[in-house]
Amino acid sequence: MLKIIEIKNKKGFKKFIDLPYDIYKYDKNWIPPLRYDLMNKLVGKNNPLFSSGDHSFFMVYNDNKPLGRICVGINDDLNKKKGINEGYISLFECINDKDVAFLLFDTAVKWLKDRGMNSMRGPVSPTNGDDYKGLLVKGFDGPPVLMNSYNPEYYVKLFEYYGFQKFYDLYAYYYDLSNADFKKYGKVVEFAMKRYNYHIDKIDLKRFDREITDIKKILDISMPMEWEDLTVPSLEDIKAEVKNLKRMVDPDIIVIARSMDTPIGFAVALPDYNQVLKHLGGRLFPFGLFKLLWYKRKINSGRLFIMFVIPEYRKKGVSSAMLYKIFEEGLKKGYIYGEGSTIGETNLAMRRDVEGFGGKHYRTYRIYKKQI
Repeated sequence: MLKIIEIKNKKGFKKFIDLPYDIYKYDKNWIPPLRYDLMNKLVGKNNPLFSSGDHSFFMVYNDNKPLGRICVGINDDLNKKKGINEGYISLFECINDKDVAFLLFDTAVKWLKDRGMNSMRGPVSPTNGDDYKGLLVKGFDGPPVLMNSYNPEYYVKLFEYYGFQKFYDLYAYYYDLSNADFKKYGKVVEFAMKRYNYHIDKIDLKRFDREITDIKKILDISMPMEWEDLTVPSLEDIKAEVKNLKRMVDPDIIVIARSMDTPIGFAVALPDYNQVLKHLGGRLFPFGLFKLLWYKRKINSGRLFIMFVIPEYRKKGVSSAMLYKIFEEGLKKGYIYGEGSTIGETNLAMRRDVEGFGGKHYRTYRIYKKQI
């Protein structure tokens, strides 16, 4: 008989984290996250999403065997800024069983309705960032790139049978760097930078406060107000996200565009540490640290996470210039491919930029929504 339990202690959270190891036991494409890292996201004090409102974790059991999990919560900051009463779900994992999935969804719906919400959206990032955001609906033919979602195909049916409907899609683009001819872009980029008087700098970690402040200025100006599920992060939220990513940062592939001393755009790429994580089994100790140091040297790709340009410079080649700089550095490091993700399907300007630079749409992640 199925029963659902709310997770409230460390022992329960360990089972919550362990569940995917059973679900993906025979799936060669799944990349196990570091257990301690996920635990910190679930119970730590520096998670921007969980600190912005009430949230709970639930697991479904049959006797003593865990079969599914879900996180449900409310982002009070987002609701207030957007004038909505909406909840979210995150970290959904489930065996291929409609009864188990529906019990998880029913529990989330009741939890949200009891708190006055009238709609439910997800899966969202467990940090309100770009990690594990959305349900994979296209591109099951390989492992995910760093921090991207991965799930069995049957998850799509479980969501849609329950009545979730597409809210919007996020695209991932593949860049074949091994065969790319970037010389043809170099002259165009150089011409644009001279004509419009801007330059591209690598991030300077020795001037961390200045760099983060400039990124915040760009976000304040450039993030579209019509994006329903995003608001401009605070300076503290940005610093917290950088802290989370610190061990994976490569300053050579994080760039800021400036005109004179005025910041006009930035782009963040990271090495694809999933190529390392797949060998660690979710643990750094006792031997994972040595494996990390060994496989880190073999990383041959990266993921471009985020890119923003202020409106005044959006048609002046800034995006292409930043892409060119990042790919140029990636080639020096021996990268043979890269991924640009995730880009909203309605972000036509950004899609044109990445497609014009050779990006091929090869994966799709979906955010669902359901009225409750």
